Amino acid sequence: MKIDDVRRQAWAMPLTSPSYPRGPYRFVDREFLVVSYRTDPAAIAALVPEPLQTAGDVVRFEFIRMPDSTGFGSYTESGQVIPVTLDGRSGVYVHSMYLDDDAPIAGGREIWGFPKKLGSPVLRVEKDSLIGTLDYGGVRIATGTMGYKHRDADRAAVLKSLAQPNWLIKIMPDVDCSPRVCELVEYRLEDLTLKGAWTGPAALQLFEHALAPVAALPVLQVTGGLHLNTDLTLGLGRVVHDYLAR
Repeated sequence: MKIDDVRRQAWAMPLTSPSYPRGPYRFVDREFLVVSYRTDPAAIAALVPEPLQTAGDVVRFEFIRMPDSTGFGSYTESGQVIPVTLDGRSGVYVHSMYLDDDAPIAGGREIWGFPKKLGSPVLRVEKDSLIGTLDYGGVRIATGTMGYKHRDADRAAVLKSLAQPNWLIKIMPDVDCSPRVCELVEYRLEDLTLKGAWTGPAALQLFEHALAPVAALPVLQVTGGLHLNTDLTLGLGRVVHDYLAR
């Protein structure tokens, strides 16, 4: 393989057999269970990196079922997002993600910098309840429940929330384990179709784990539950801050 061939093919790893195809990445029938809850403001402040600014004491725990996604296949994901602001713009900081499929773990980390780790999330309907669970290495670390489709949600408010910017930190180590890339990345959800949106009574339990510290943002009070069904495209990102720039 010539040097020019390496340059042409070197857009993802492994070089000759990337773990995922090039984007864009379209998701059909992407289903969310989102439980919003009040937590400790000091805990939020300890986790949100500058130049992002915290925006209150309510965070969101999400369980997401993705049965049809371009290149990534069928998988389930779970994690926490924290409402923040950047230069006066409101959005969310993606704090933690756990999922059960190698391709979106590799693609999410390499392209955007999603904080993805291998876990075993499940989103299912059981009789009159929508249930989300998250296990890490066989240990239950989160359980969310919601009454199934009790009331229609405010679709305009949901679409406005989904259209907000999302921020995360992309980290790529150098060969000596020093950071070679450390950037704040912004991305958006695009070409959104909201097929359904419902609210209802919700509950959330988080459990301590040394390597999956979701309980570092403890549940003080559940403030709402949201169930969504969407089609969307995961937009590619842009760098908004370089932590290594001098």
